[in-house]
Amino acid sequence: METDNVTPKSNKTFLDRSITTRELIFLLALVFCVSPLISPPVALLLGLVIAQFIGHPYLHLNHKATHMLLQASVVGLGFNMNVTTALQAGKSGLWLTVASIFGTLIIGTLIGRIFRINKKTAYLIAAGTAICGGSAIAAISPVIKAEEKQISVSLGTIFILNASALVLFPLVGHYLQLDQTRFGLWCALAIHDTSSVVGAASKYGNEALEIAATVKLVRALWIIPVAFFSTLIFRNKGARIKIPWFIGLFVAAICLNTYVPAIQYVSHTLVGISKGALTVTLFLIGCGLSGKTVTQVGWKPVLQGLILWLIVSVGTLAAIIYM
Repeated sequence: METDNVTPKSNKTFLDRSITTRELIFLLALVFCVSPLISPPVALLLGLVIAQFIGHPYLHLNHKATHMLLQASVVGLGFNMNVTTALQAGKSGLWLTVASIFGTLIIGTLIGRIFRINKKTAYLIAAGTAICGGSAIAAISPVIKAEEKQISVSLGTIFILNASALVLFPLVGHYLQLDQTRFGLWCALAIHDTSSVVGAASKYGNEALEIAATVKLVRALWIIPVAFFSTLIFRNKGARIKIPWFIGLFVAAICLNTYVPAIQYVSHTLVGISKGALTVTLFLIGCGLSGKTVTQVGWKPVLQGLILWLIVSVGTLAAIIYM
């Protein structure tokens, strides 16, 4: 009879587990980011502070969590868009998208040769800058048979520049008095990852967000032809190409919001949840950007990515202003 009152070992272990001060601070900051009291740039800054002075207690889970939250939040933002508007936005930035993608790949490869960076590392940084940051690197790295270190260095470089873009782009946009259409287009063409594109554009305005998200995901579709092109460059025929699933779901969300009236009753709620998830994503991105991460990447790949990013940012901005 006494054994009936014994608490199962697994439950006891969970309930009696003590929480560290580092974990407590992290979890409180995470809850704060979920609330509407904090904006995406502030969430990123808070994450950076935790990374530098406290440390991420769940760093081993960070990459997977940010990847999943980013894709889910992008899909959810599709419920705030209309098919007609999305097609117009995608069409307006098409020629700039094509020119910037192939121009970035060529220039990035040349810069990599100048700094004598590993060929595959330099190509992954160029591809991440040209298309959609980490998603492009994840899709193209198996096609060119990149090693783990080459992938990590490329992702780290893009990661550092993305964090900077989220803060700098809205400041430059307001300083130059860009309207929402131009700013949204600039974000989509010059910022690497979708998370930072959406984060910067959402801070600028709803119209900027709609244009930025649409053009960015049209740009992301270029993963497929660029991946095929990469197999020819690196002579890896038959390599499997990994296509991001969230692109199709994003398109489906736009179609549902446009053609299914019942969806419009809950679309506002879905978009609100997605924006909250994006804020949390940016907080986690900041938490993962420690001094150790920057040191491991090295200065040459970061310098290659920085120079390439400045060329793309200034070039596309000039084209947008004078188009």
